Amino acid sequence: MDFTRIIELASYTLPAIVTGFVAYSFFELHIKNNDKKRAFLLNRDYQKQSLPIRLQAYERMTLYLERINLTKLLIRIAPISNEKNDYANFVIDQIEQEFEHNLTQQIYMSDECWTIITTAKNSTIQIIRKAAMSDRVDSGDKLREVILNDLLEKQSPSNAALGYIKNEVAELW
Repeated sequence: MDFTRIIELASYTLPAIVTGFVAYSFFELHIKNNDKKRAFLLNRDYQKQSLPIRLQAYERMTLYLERINLTKLLIRIAPISNEKNDYANFVIDQIEQEFEHNLTQQIYMSDECWTIITTAKNSTIQIIRKAAMSDRVDSGDKLREVILNDLLEKQSPSNAALGYIKNEVAELW
């Protein structure tokens, strides 16, 4: 093989290799873009389908937090007896039952939001138990009065959780 034959072979092979490399790079880029587009469209469809369900979960938990707001809860639930512990336990049972009814909503919410809701529930129960242990409380009506008076000075735990839910829902849009 002489030198001119090698140059002639290289002059045919080199452009073919360059063209092949350019074509490979182009198709690889094209396939990646199509995959990204397909993933985007699937995600958009998922968002369309899941958004109403997620909003419904936030609505239900908003209703729950409104129902366990101590001011509304104590006005709605009258003492069942003069015994302060019976009334406290009855109110706590109502909070727990409502919470158990809404447990499935956590799969549609962020972990942080669910933790805040759970914390609001537990704080509400803590306020009731703490007031029931107070020496100045001797009946169900007095328990109700003491808790409502204490709430005049501070915010109900459910209000803070409601604020968080509102912020999280605003981010969904």
